[in-house]
Amino acid sequence: METHSLGHLIGGEWTGADDALESRNPSNTKDIVARFPDGTAEDVNRAVAAAQQAFPAWSAASPEVRADLLDKIAATLFERAAELGELLAREEGKIRAEGMGETLRAARIFRYFAGEALRRHGLTLESTRPGLDVATYREALGVIGLITPWNFPIAIPAWKIAPALAFGNAVVLKPANITPAVASALARIIDECGAPAGVFNLVLGRGDVGRALVDHADVAAISFTGSQEVGAAVGKAAVARQARVQMEMGGKNPLVILADADLDKAVAIAADGGFLQTGQRCTASSRVIVEDAIHDRFVEALAQKAQSLKVGGALAEGTQIGPASSKTQLEQNLRYVGIARDEGGRIATGGERLELETPGYFMQPTLIADTRPDMRINGEEVFGPVVSTIRAKNYEEALEIANMGDFGLSAGIVSNNARHIRDFRKRIRAGMVMVNLPTAGVDYHVPFGGTRGSSYGPREQGYAAVEFYTQIKTVYTGD
Repeated sequence: METHSLGHLIGGEWTGADDALESRNPSNTKDIVARFPDGTAEDVNRAVAAAQQAFPAWSAASPEVRADLLDKIAATLFERAAELGELLAREEGKIRAEGMGETLRAARIFRYFAGEALRRHGLTLESTRPGLDVATYREALGVIGLITPWNFPIAIPAWKIAPALAFGNAVVLKPANITPAVASALARIIDECGAPAGVFNLVLGRGDVGRALVDHADVAAISFTGSQEVGAAVGKAAVARQARVQMEMGGKNPLVILADADLDKAVAIAADGGFLQTGQRCTASSRVIVEDAIHDRFVEALAQKAQSLKVGGALAEGTQIGPASSKTQLEQNLRYVGIARDEGGRIATGGERLELETPGYFMQPTLIADTRPDMRINGEEVFGPVVSTIRAKNYEEALEIANMGDFGLSAGIVSNNARHIRDFRKRIRAGMVMVNLPTAGVDYHVPFGGTRGSSYGPREQGYAAVEFYTQIKTVYTGD
């Protein structure tokens, strides 16, 4: 397979291509997907300067110009979904169907925000003083710095880039260094579709690039998706210079299974939310809280389901679960399994690395039973195909356990009891609630975000995106 030679996109020019860093196929570590530069603070300076220069004309352009660009990007993503989905599967490790599905989602995001670019978001109001008119207008912020993760390497950049451009901002994107080829492919499409020079910029590299972007005095806002640890540093640096900041920082999402639930349905929901996409989703249902009356039957059935899932190369036919994205991620997954075992958890199935025909970062889907709410496996994000179960006496105890911890992104309940469902929707401390559905899986046209340590700042996606990517100007007009 081709090894891509990548560079930065700065001011409409592709520059800096070299082989300082490389990304490898996690399904076959002999396969080098891309070689790319290790960007510097000077690269960030040049990208921000290019964005600043492009911003006035872009923000003042007709919204139809912005809508047309986003619509063209969407159409190109639709046309190239199979090609891009394969690249995504090769570089990140999710299976081909998931890679193509994510690419199609990115296309729909751009198409949605092509429409939002034309939508009037201001208000006209009656003044309390006679003879005055009052109106509010939404204005672009300026240069937006975007820092995106590897687990959704085209969808998450899309849901940040599309609203930023739709509302008249200029962008500098710093993607994860595990998936530079996917980010570069998206950047090339944006460039080829006619984005004016400097309106969209891409700087590849490691953490120093992100730090330089966050610290840059001319970056008006930062949108970050990643870990709590890095997010804390991003938030502190941005707030210190009074930049706007939006952060999504993961989850340890509870799925409550009540005794009245259909067992087969509950198992299917838990397996989908916990194991698919290798568990590498911030909305994954990694802790499952099961009412005592069905706990043992549920654990046995979920263990059997996990054993039936086929682990293999992301591009191989029949694969249901691909590899971990990197050696570091696989090692973290296995380390948490060991911690859970040491703290008293029982490995109901899995827990080991898999050796397949090609060298890769494969792991058995893992179910850890008999865990306590206060164990590390139930409080810290693992980000792999690792699910723990907790026994609860009744609904109230299950809800109490579900609300424990520092995260609050997504939460789910599987039940046929309307009273418990209504109560759960109201009392669960999470930004998103799933009823008789996996905790993972969200629509692109509605707000996305959590509570507590999972999120900070305005919501992402859908109609809520305008809150972060614009500022309000109030205008009074007299006679």
